[in-house]
Amino acid sequence: MTEEKDKKQEVEVPKKFKSLIEEIEKMSVMDLAELVKVLEEKFGVSAQAPVAVAAVAPASGGEPGAAAEEKNVFDVELTASGENKIGVIKALREFIQLGLKETKDLVDAAPKIVKENVEKEEAEKMRKSLEAAGAKVTLK
Repeated sequence: MTEEKDKKQEVEVPKKFKSLIEEIEKMSVMDLAELVKVLEEKFGVSAQAPVAVAAVAPASGGEPGAAAEEKNVFDVELTASGENKIGVIKALREFIQLGLKETKDLVDAAPKIVKENVEKEEAEKMRKSLEAAGAKVTLK
């Protein structure tokens, strides 16, 4: 732990980034995770190191317990239907109360939120089922 503190103190932040770094230090873990995701999508990159920084942030302040508990409900987004649309439609109909045509329209409209405010367990179950059918799914 002291080694991590030493590393934090050794980093010299250029003046042009000081205000940005100060704002980031104030953010909760959930906000940092969302920021990383937005940056990855915006610039088409993968940010492995910032995720590690986000994990260290609660130790320096904030309420890590509250941040971890916040994300129990997700929106399930069908990002892409894949090659097997019929399989995806069948898998999706297990979780939503729509007719065949409405479900097909949802699959055709991908990327699209297919179910909102879903508990974590059900969201994971939906994601696994839809991905097994060939779809790409994102939990938000």
